[in-house]
Amino acid sequence: QVQLVESGGGLVQAGGSLRLSCAASGRTFNRDTMAWFRQTPGKERDFVAAIGWSTGRTYYTDSVKGRFTISRDNAKNTVYLQMDSLKPEETALYYCAASSLGYCTLSGCYRYWGQGTQVTVSS
Repeated sequence: QVQLVESGGGLVQAGGSLRLSCAASGRTFNRDTMAWFRQTPGKERDFVAAIGWSTGRTYYTDSVKGRFTISRDNAKNTVYLQMDSLKPEETALYYCAASSLGYCTLSGCYRYWGQGTQVTVSS
């Protein structure tokens, strides 16, 4: 089994920054893409950003381009999400996910998920 453990969430004022981390462990699998999603109560889990594990190519949803940066440290089996200029509407539970498929913005493409880390942005 593959385990993903997120950390780094918390409370921040609007305009502030947070850095999320996702550490992967467990059995080796053909990990092609790692991604971050976010979800608020009663809503769908939305794609935020993704990175090709071997290529390092990055993808972002339009609303976070220029403010969020996804990166990975292959040696540490960890993916990061640097979030700057945060907005109150970005308050959500942020999830890390892993897929053996190529780039995909749909949650159904991702087989492994972390437990989520809460990000709260106050106005």
